[in-house]
Amino acid sequence: MKNLIAIFLVLFATTNIDAQTSSLGKNDPEAKKLLDAVSSKFKTYKSIKGNFTLEVKDGAGKTQGTKKGVVYMKGTKYRVSITGQEIFCDGKNVWTLDKGANEVQVAQFDNSGSSITPQKLFTNFYDKDFLYKMNDEKKVAGKVIQEVELTPTDKSKPFFKVLLNIDKASKMITSTQIFEKSGNRYAYAMSNVATNTAITDDTFTFDAKKFPGVEVIDLR
Repeated sequence: MKNLIAIFLVLFATTNIDAQTSSLGKNDPEAKKLLDAVSSKFKTYKSIKGNFTLEVKDGAGKTQGTKKGVVYMKGTKYRVSITGQEIFCDGKNVWTLDKGANEVQVAQFDNSGSSITPQKLFTNFYDKDFLYKMNDEKKVAGKVIQEVELTPTDKSKPFFKVLLNIDKASKMITSTQIFEKSGNRYAYAMSNVATNTAITDDTFTFDAKKFPGVEVIDLR
């Protein structure tokens, strides 16, 4: 739970699978239609701000840790704020602030297909690296939620299944569960999502003046 990026890495680990790999399996065309709709809808938003909860359970179902945070997204820019950590990205650089260690690492932003960003949770990351199918629908707080199951085509990945819960009306992913081969389960849930709100660009830039005494480690 210390490093939020490590959680995203579980889902967005680099693979060498090309676009033709998924065609060798049996993808559900209805699942693809819904996932494509989610991706298309997300791309229409100028900005997104939402709360999230990140929970980790072990193989016995015991909660190992829970953290809450806020994510901001605007184009290729993003910011993730969570207890003890902040990640800023202005589309050129990424600052990862560890408040406990009082240090920030600066790296060059990589927007290639293998890079890790919150935006990819809502766009078509599934096309090359996963097989997908529809599971059951359910009603949650009066909303119709469709579950889509993803299976990685690269069997060397540390996880074997991803479940996406999608609000069919808004075409928004409301929660994600990642099942590791070790038995660990990561649950990521979004709430209070606001779209097309005014978010200034300085939100996505690390300002050393606001964190006096922080050590800057430049990895660029």
